[in-house]
Amino acid sequence: MAEKRDYYEVLGVDKSASEAEIKSAYRKKAKKYHPDLNPGDVEAEKNFKEVNEAYEVLSDPTKKQKYDTYGHAGVDPNFGAGGYGNYSGGFGGAGVDLNDIFESFFGGGGFGGFGGQQRRNPNAPRRGGDVHVGITISFMEAAHGCKKTVTINRQENCPECNGTGAKKGTSAQTCPDCHGTGQVTQQQRTPFGVIQNSRPCSKCHGKGKIITEPCQKCHGNGRINVQKKKEVNIPAGIDDEQSLAMRGEGDMGVNGGAQGDVIVVVNVKPDPMFKRKKYDVYVDVPITYSQAVLGAEIVVPTIDGKVQYTIPEGTQSGTVFRLRQKGIKYLNGRGRGDQYVTVTVEIPKKVTREQRKALEAFEATLKDDNYEQRKGFFKKIKDMFE
Repeated sequence: MAEKRDYYEVLGVDKSASEAEIKSAYRKKAKKYHPDLNPGDVEAEKNFKEVNEAYEVLSDPTKKQKYDTYGHAGVDPNFGAGGYGNYSGGFGGAGVDLNDIFESFFGGGGFGGFGGQQRRNPNAPRRGGDVHVGITISFMEAAHGCKKTVTINRQENCPECNGTGAKKGTSAQTCPDCHGTGQVTQQQRTPFGVIQNSRPCSKCHGKGKIITEPCQKCHGNGRINVQKKKEVNIPAGIDDEQSLAMRGEGDMGVNGGAQGDVIVVVNVKPDPMFKRKKYDVYVDVPITYSQAVLGAEIVVPTIDGKVQYTIPEGTQSGTVFRLRQKGIKYLNGRGRGDQYVTVTVEIPKKVTREQRKALEAFEATLKDDNYEQRKGFFKKIKDMFE
């Protein structure tokens, strides 16, 4: 079995990273390795699965605590036979709590039989894990909403054994060592006193039951990996790196527990025409010298189609006009943002002889008062050198 990488290393964060930092790191990594952006790249697909697996554990406070204490053995019963020998925590870090050290070695037992933690029933219902998938959509699809089909890889109960893990016609037996609790309790005398500790039962690997004849289809796991295609409604107004949940579409629960969710992380491709800031849209529109001087009715593209807009005479290059309610629809709310149009005066690179004469004649009729910026500029020069 290939050795798994540390989940914190996979996401590129420290063990002390906050929930927001872990989530941000996951989004960046998932976007980097997403199959849609790396078609045919086997290594990227492998990294994408590894990133999703790491985030599934580190985003769940319960799983994260187990992983921090026991490493991979704490969240994967098939890793190292579920024992406590895979603990990889160090003792050299600052601020190490003595109780944390004993919990790492002895499964959370207290001193002298006091403070022992209550162990969860291994046969109690447990909620299924969440499945994270990424999807790439266009700028317009994000603005207007759309429907997309996503591929979900999730765990379901084995149809051959109905999730029991036992061969059809047989059943799992209660473990004789832990009597179905999944834990065995021991007392140990140490320099600190008598310590009562609980650890996963080595005979049943903490499951509380023993399968003598495992199901051939699922090899005794009771669950199999299944690929499903589901249609997801992308709401209008969603932005890049935002996510939405498909409730009850994730991994099947264990022992009758609720099914997990599918978390869809949305990647929005840049648009060649429009830019977006929250719910506002920005677009640049070139206009001619004559249109800027005389004013004109110009065509402006919006996310809903073309509109006519009248610019006043004397419009300067770089002027920004505001089109109210022409931006992005508010996500799950009423109203929408605005569109901001920046006009840029484009100067012809070449003119004919007749055009040149006409422009020179036109320029001769103008006075300095027609050019406010030039007038102010030359006044500053005059004041500077006098």
